[in-house]
Amino acid sequence: MKLYIDPGTGSMLFAILIGILGAANYLLKDWIVKIRFLLSGGRQKADVNEKKIPIVIFSDDKRYWTVFEPLCREFDRRGVDIVYMTASPDDPALKNPYEHIKGEFIGENNKAFAKLNFLNATLVLSTTPGLDVYQWKRSKKVQYYVHMLHAANEIAGYRMFGTDYYDALLLSGEYQVRDVRYLESIRNLPEKEIVKIGIPYLDEMYARLHKAQNADIKSGKKERTVLLAPSWGKSAILSKFGERIIDVLIETGYSIIIRPHPQSFTSEREMLDTLMEKYPNSEKLEWNRDNDNFEVLKRADILISDFSGVVFDFSLVHEKPVIYTDTKFDKGPYDAWWLKTPYWTFTALPRIGQELNEENLDSLKEMIDSCLSDEKYAQGRQEVIRETWEHRGEGTQRAVDYILSKYEQLKPAEEEK
Repeated sequence: MKLYIDPGTGSMLFAILIGILGAANYLLKDWIVKIRFLLSGGRQKADVNEKKIPIVIFSDDKRYWTVFEPLCREFDRRGVDIVYMTASPDDPALKNPYEHIKGEFIGENNKAFAKLNFLNATLVLSTTPGLDVYQWKRSKKVQYYVHMLHAANEIAGYRMFGTDYYDALLLSGEYQVRDVRYLESIRNLPEKEIVKIGIPYLDEMYARLHKAQNADIKSGKKERTVLLAPSWGKSAILSKFGERIIDVLIETGYSIIIRPHPQSFTSEREMLDTLMEKYPNSEKLEWNRDNDNFEVLKRADILISDFSGVVFDFSLVHEKPVIYTDTKFDKGPYDAWWLKTPYWTFTALPRIGQELNEENLDSLKEMIDSCLSDEKYAQGRQEVIRETWEHRGEGTQRAVDYILSKYEQLKPAEEEK
């Protein structure tokens, strides 16, 4: 008799196996550290801060400075000291202008987690998933861990068990709360504290946009502009459609901006060089490599992109339509695999734009015109904003209020120890 395992179950079992192996690997390394400590007669000390730090922000990558800077600015305004630990040696946080925010580089990869695993702090705020699952373990000397979602999407989009072992979650929509509570119930986990704060970095973008729009009022009518901003890899737009999509875009007669993903200039340099040589900058075509994407997003009337966060940044902040590529992906390794409800992103995308595929690529101009003229996409954007961006404009204030309130609650317990 032959055994059969369906692909979905196979993906889940594989993800669980990887999790078990990762945990076993960490435990082995942990025992090696302890054995070395004992053999040294207790002379080898772990990298531990003896004095307890009240509040720590941990960022595993420099790109999350845009997520945390609004909070750091508000903490500084209130005179609250924060230690900002980062795993990026060139994180802007290390040169931040705020008096009360101390940036500290704690090493890259496992070296950073080794520091965090023995951290002595009252409260840790992070946007990094996987606490107590892989290398990053809960420190016995940290009282409370808070996770803040860093984009307008789902909490179930993390790899399995992504936020299971946090104490609290800062979210932006009710569907996220629903998914967390469901995962807790089927995994027999205690209920985490959940606070819907909104999305601070989107609030920043929205405020910046309105200032820029006021300055642009005198500029008058501009030519219709289409922004192609793909991700990178074999399934990304430029790899998938290549010259064909650029030819179709040029044929629209609209101004075209192509903004490749930064990683493409490293991993797909040959492809980009070929395309940029064949389609050089001209009056109607621009290749954009600005460090800050704000200006190029502001200039565009419509965005064409892959399945990435920039789709929601553009649509919700700039309130313009999008055209996106197919959204098929394997949910097996992710928390979304466990959900009975539809993946929220897949319900949101058709409301804010249209899907691009091989069959309709030649009709791209008609799709662009339809997205820009059909009122249903404007209505859909408002629905999506209400669902995923609650407390619009209040995210930073609510996040900082919560962190300080929670710290005040935790202090008496710390003082009794």
